[in-house]
Amino acid sequence: MFILHFLPDFVIHLILIAGILGTIAGFVLGFIPFIKMYQLPIQIISVLLLSFGLYIEGGLANEESWQLKVKEVEAKLAEKEAESQKENVKIVEKIVTKTEYIKGKTQEIIKYVDKEVVKDNEVIKYVEMCPAIPQVILQSVNDAAKLANEVTK
Repeated sequence: MFILHFLPDFVIHLILIAGILGTIAGFVLGFIPFIKMYQLPIQIISVLLLSFGLYIEGGLANEESWQLKVKEVEAKLAEKEAESQKENVKIVEKIVTKTEYIKGKTQEIIKYVDKEVVKDNEVIKYVEMCPAIPQVILQSVNDAAKLANEVTK
């Protein structure tokens, strides 16, 4: 109802009260000479004002009920957004923890490979001569890959 946006609430109440008072004056106070002279127009206008006032009051009550529902939904939405932010923080913490875990295990694998290569003098000899990739290096890399595979499971 577009008229609800133009008229303040007290004007709507005044229209209804004027309709009620006019209807009472038109039908009950017919014995007063001034009202008796204009009794029919007062009755018609009062009934129209009363009808219009009741209609607008109903629209106002409906609008208020919808506004309450909107406020309830907005409150629920704000609550859900707060919960969503909490969950986002938990997810980010899990990702950071897993990333740190993977970085740590990667460092362990690198240390393992470096330790195995440095430990074996035969490997150093092959690396200096470099005819082909020695079997020890291949075995070290395979062991590191197996270790990484076990860590990620």
